Amino acid sequence: MQDKLTLMIPGPTPVPETVLKSLGQHPIGHRSTEFQAIVSKTSEQLQWLHQTKHDVLTITGSGTAAMEAGIINTLSKGDKVLCGSNGKFGERWVKVAKAYEIDVEVIKANWGEALDPEAFRRALEADKNKQIQAVIITHSETSTGVLNDLETISQYVHAHGKAIIIADCVTSLGACNVPMDKWGLDVIASGSQKGYMMPPGLSFVALSQRAWELQKKSNLPKFYLDLNPYKKTAEKNSNPFTPAVNLYFALESALEIMQAEGLEAIYARHARHSKAAQTGMQAMGMPVFSAKGCGSPAITAVAPKNIDAEQLRKAVKEKYDILLAGGQDHLKGKVFRIGHLGFVNDRDILTAIAAIEATLYSLDLLESKMGAGVEAASVVLNEKN
Repeated sequence: MQDKLTLMIPGPTPVPETVLKSLGQHPIGHRSTEFQAIVSKTSEQLQWLHQTKHDVLTITGSGTAAMEAGIINTLSKGDKVLCGSNGKFGERWVKVAKAYEIDVEVIKANWGEALDPEAFRRALEADKNKQIQAVIITHSETSTGVLNDLETISQYVHAHGKAIIIADCVTSLGACNVPMDKWGLDVIASGSQKGYMMPPGLSFVALSQRAWELQKKSNLPKFYLDLNPYKKTAEKNSNPFTPAVNLYFALESALEIMQAEGLEAIYARHARHSKAAQTGMQAMGMPVFSAKGCGSPAITAVAPKNIDAEQLRKAVKEKYDILLAGGQDHLKGKVFRIGHLGFVNDRDILTAIAAIEATLYSLDLLESKMGAGVEAASVVLNEKN
């Protein structure tokens, strides 16, 4: 059957019907008072989501654009940074920093394991001459389904006294608690096609006062991603360039839905879905790839034994029109990933688990009793808080 595709990947994520309808409105002038009113409202909504008093700037671009903007607006050529790398996106920020001739010291962990906060503490405490200017962290490592301990690492960064912390929160914002001001985060970057429940096309970056002071000194080349014009025009509820007007309509609608649900309820839903997905897979004899205790609320990576993960993904897509994500780089064919981020409910989780279970059965690869995965996930979804 056509037009029945269900997205169970970490982005793009499913979009609510009311958000889709908002996209279909006739565009308005991006310098009009009507559009300025939308910018004003969404700016306040974004501050609510980020739990910050600082401006949250909107860029027409991907989450990578927001992260690159955060890096090049706060650092200068030759600056030394620590960059955590335990997956595809940690590796990406190392590449971005090196592209701008930033001196990068990489703190690594194996793919599937969380970054060790103590490794950052030791490196920061050893920096007696205060040469380290920033620490760059991926909060939710999308490639492996691992959530890094951003709060603790941020504490160690602030104890250093000079360095700032730049956080990729692309698949964590809107899925778990990321209180910018409380945790003392200096730069947060995110993207619209994740927890925001919108199509791709907008990215968001918020800077602390410390980060804005560094922005004045930064000498890295920038034009479209120079955040100073964004900040100046944001004060007038505008944008330095032509923004994706209709995506602002969607942003307003999506954030209204999120505010109606409430932050605590959003976080609890994502945590419940993560636990249900992990429990359901394990009940089928399918090991979770992330180390125990560090699974992301946005995505569950599964490492099936003696099964080609790509074959399974393809079969689930062909039989049930459910799209799962594959493994990246050396994990291709070894891992598949279940996205449970944004506009996802209990039914979606049960449907995905049932489809995986039924597909394994049809391929004569199911090691457990038929229905064990759905049963285990159902128990989790029906637990009383």
